[in-house]
Formats: sequence, structure tokens, C-alpha cells
Amino acid sequence: MVFRHVTAVRDDVLDERALQRMDNRELDLLFRSSPAGDIPHGRLPGTGLLFPGTPACGLLAWLVHLVVWQGKETEPSGRSLQNLIGPLRMRTIRALLSHDRSWVDDRDCVLIDYSRTSIVARMVRDEVRLVAPGLYLGVVWLWKRRVGWFTLRQQ
Repeated sequence: MVFRHVTAVRDDVLDERALQRMDNRELDLLFRSSPAGDIPHGRLPGTGLLFPGTPACGLLAWLVHLVVWQGKETEPSGRSLQNLIGPLRMRTIRALLSHDRSWVDDRDCVLIDYSRTSIVARMVRDEVRLVAPGLYLGVVWLWKRRVGWFTLRQQ
């Protein structure tokens, strides 16, 4: 099976825009073929990938970034992070960081676990893997159902 964007971006630059052009199947293949990488640290600008592979994805990513979610920032200990919410990048919705098995394929991933730290988001689980130097692709689980994708950029 050939995936048009995965092949193209592997020869070129794999960045957030390239990921926006991939559809769900291509993102899944990329996630499955990528290593967990180190636990990211510091301020991690993020991009939501809504309706990936469609013309709407880029515009929606820009709107979400502008108004709702700018990414995540780890605590100095490196064991937890908070989401950067709203135009003022308010630090909120804490999660624990660790390496664990992915629900996608039972291989190692960086787990962002809200189940023990947030009443608001305890039903959310994020898993990320390193898909390019400094670029993590994340899958969002809600009530044990895969519901979306996002990126984090290690600066």
C-alpha cells in the first residue's frame, strides 16, 4: 500500500503543514512507524489537526491556535505539563508525562496522562511519538476512543 504524502514528505521536509495534508490513514501509518523519542521539555507549540487531509485543516489549525490551544509546557521537573489555553496562553489542565505502551499498537510512546491530575480532562489520554527532529505527532483519546491528532514542536 502506498501513501502519497508519507512517501513525499519523507524525501522532503516533514513539518506541521505536511502533516495537515495527510489524511487519517496516513497519520496512523506515520505514528505506527515512528519511535517514541525522548519526553519533550520546555514550551511546546502545538497544532491541532482537525479534518486532516482536507482543505479545511490548515484554516482550522490556525483558528484553534489563535483562540483555543497554543500547545503545552512542561514543568521544570519534566514529569508533568500544562496546556497553554486561550490567546494569553494560560497554563491549565495538568497532565503527567511518562513512557508507556500506546493504545494504537502496544509499542512505546510518550504518554500524556490526565487521569490522575484533572477533573476536567480525566477521560483524555494523549500519546505522542517523534516523527521528525523536534516534531511530535500526537493522538488524542477520549473515553478510550481515538478522536483526533495534534503536533508538538520541541524548540
